[in-house]
Amino acid sequence: MAADLREQQAPAPPAAQGHGSQKAYKGFVAGVFSGIAKLSVGHPFDTIKVRLQTTDSSRFSGPLQCVTQTLRNEGIVGLYKGATPPLVGWMFMDSVMLGSLSVYRRLLRDNLFNPPWHPLHDASRQLPAHGHGLAGIMAGATVSFVAAPVEHIKARLQIQYAAKKTERLYTGPIDALTKIYRHHGIRGVYHGLSATLLFRSFFFFWWGSYDVFSRWMGKSTSLSAPAINFWAGGLSAQVFWAMSYPSDVVKQRIMTDPLGGGLKDGVQRFPRWKDAAVAVYKEGGARGYWRGFLPCFLRAFPANAMALVAFEAVMRSLPE
Repeated sequence: MAADLREQQAPAPPAAQGHGSQKAYKGFVAGVFSGIAKLSVGHPFDTIKVRLQTTDSSRFSGPLQCVTQTLRNEGIVGLYKGATPPLVGWMFMDSVMLGSLSVYRRLLRDNLFNPPWHPLHDASRQLPAHGHGLAGIMAGATVSFVAAPVEHIKARLQIQYAAKKTERLYTGPIDALTKIYRHHGIRGVYHGLSATLLFRSFFFFWWGSYDVFSRWMGKSTSLSAPAINFWAGGLSAQVFWAMSYPSDVVKQRIMTDPLGGGLKDGVQRFPRWKDAAVAVYKEGGARGYWRGFLPCFLRAFPANAMALVAFEAVMRSLPE
């Protein structure tokens, strides 16, 4: 397994990159467990992040107060509000992400970076780090069409602060999806898609840096493949969030903005991406784009590292 990782130097776990149907089947199954691990470890951090991103300091002065108030008023369940959509969605998102990433890597390698018709073609040449980054942008755009509605519903559930369901606009993910679709159609369900596409264009830094970390660890350390996946996965996720976080803040503002109309949830404030970006700056200055960054950054390493560990463990346990 370690040799396979060092040979391909790919952002996704090596077993997810096989060409055979058996490995593809294993990848789909293992992706489910990857999503479960990611949600179990990361969702409480995500809830705090979203709540800080979508409120000002008059409600929560910082992450610690947000955690304390959430636990006091809503219990541990409050930290897992909106968990059902990503739990279900990540099963599909991880499959789409890893599958499309592998396809785009091969397309870029065989048609742009190392085409077979080129006189300097070398069958052993690896895709460079920026090639992995470009594949990441393409895979990010692909998975956005799955991620946008999942994240939209999740965000709206996460900002419902009432402890009693009867006092909330949405009683759960199905109720939220049904009401939004009834009053705003498919465009309402996909509210924030353009912001999601922009945010996921930063996958260039995630998968590009994953290749750099994996390549370096494979050559300079004696770590096993799971250990390389753990460390490279966690570190590259932190690189990604450090580069993309301001765009995520704007995306969350758009996704939690009232839709109005028959929902009667308020008046829409941000019809355009620019409107949300300007509002964030007016409310908190440049620091406003980094509000909630700490829980996000703390979550990035363990959630993504454990997701890769779970993925690899299931891949090794499944029969060939």
